[in-house]
Amino acid sequence: MTYEIITKNVEETTAFAVHLSGHLMPGDVIALEGDLGAGKTAFTKGIAKGLGITRNVNSPTFTIIKEYKGRLPLYHMDVYRMEDEEEDLGFDEYFMGEGVSIVEWAHLIENQLPVEILHIHIYHHENNSRRLVFSPAGKRYEDLCKEIFK
Repeated sequence: MTYEIITKNVEETTAFAVHLSGHLMPGDVIALEGDLGAGKTAFTKGIAKGLGITRNVNSPTFTIIKEYKGRLPLYHMDVYRMEDEEEDLGFDEYFMGEGVSIVEWAHLIENQLPVEILHIHIYHHENNSRRLVFSPAGKRYEDLCKEIFK
């Protein structure tokens, strides 16, 4: 089952991410996909804001992983420029850690992702709005989606 929401602007996208962050727990993993400029980093900033992170959050394009401290640690990963999808950078340590992992361009390391995961795809929509499609894999994320979309 999938869940969808249309956000009219970046503020609404961020606000929905803040709402989601209130339901996140240690070890949660979000696979974030979308075209360039679709709002992946804006969504991540909303998660960070909801986790009480005050540091500026930006895409970790050249470092692959950035860590932020908040109510829960946030592990923000951008694997777009990884040269070898089989390269072991210890992702599983983050995925099973005490924080929340957000992986931008997650399909590029699909074989390293946990089986239970929340896939979110952000699409450009009409009039600068965005369509967010949530595809939960596993009971934890199915329950999470039911909760945030009720």
